[in-house]
Amino acid sequence: MTKLTYDTWVEPTNEFIVDSQYKGALKVLNWAYEMYDEQLIYSCSFGIEGIVLIDIISKIKPTAKIVFLDTGLHFPETYELIEAVKRKYPTLRIEMKKPALSVQEQADQYGEELWKRQPDRCCYMRKVIPLRDTLSNSTAWISGLRREQSPTRKNTNFINKDETFQSVKICPLIHWSWKDIWNYVKENQLQYNPLHDQDYPSIGCWPCTVQGDMETGSRSGRWVNQGKTECGLHLNNNPSK
Repeated sequence: MTKLTYDTWVEPTNEFIVDSQYKGALKVLNWAYEMYDEQLIYSCSFGIEGIVLIDIISKIKPTAKIVFLDTGLHFPETYELIEAVKRKYPTLRIEMKKPALSVQEQADQYGEELWKRQPDRCCYMRKVIPLRDTLSNSTAWISGLRREQSPTRKNTNFINKDETFQSVKICPLIHWSWKDIWNYVKENQLQYNPLHDQDYPSIGCWPCTVQGDMETGSRSGRWVNQGKTECGLHLNNNPSK
């Protein structure tokens, strides 16, 4: 099987059957780990979609590499959940990837609360650059994007050429609905971030996350009034200036 990389990219012809139980996710992940093995990393935010993916991945690759972009600005509940996940899946290799600057160092150089004045720049320094550094030694990465989450994600495919990180991005959950996600969590009795029970459908850094629409699971609670819907990990841009 010829390895599909950013440099050798051709549009994939794989036809993954969207079954009733996993909506294609299990088949896609099996293919991805057969294709990339140790060169595949899952970048997980530990939201509800992440909890589902971690559980499925653990069935395929119990020693999978998982990276959490630790901006230093996450909710305490998120850090507590990560520790619980480590206990439940002790063989998974979970890395807490920090940015070059601490929150205080960023404030010293760029001013307090950069996320209010230049949210794209803040995300770029605290998320995009750390993930780029992580992926520099990998060929492909996994993301929990779902098509119904937002207009910017509706055309996402199972296998994507990622211009931002010059990588291959695997998105196993594109056909999962918000209801599918929660049904899986409940059926498998998975622990999740308690903030979801407080009407936070999408959970990121605390300064840029508010309550949202738990009926649809949209990203309406992220970067409110900022004219921004993505942190930059899933957009082919460079907002560093």
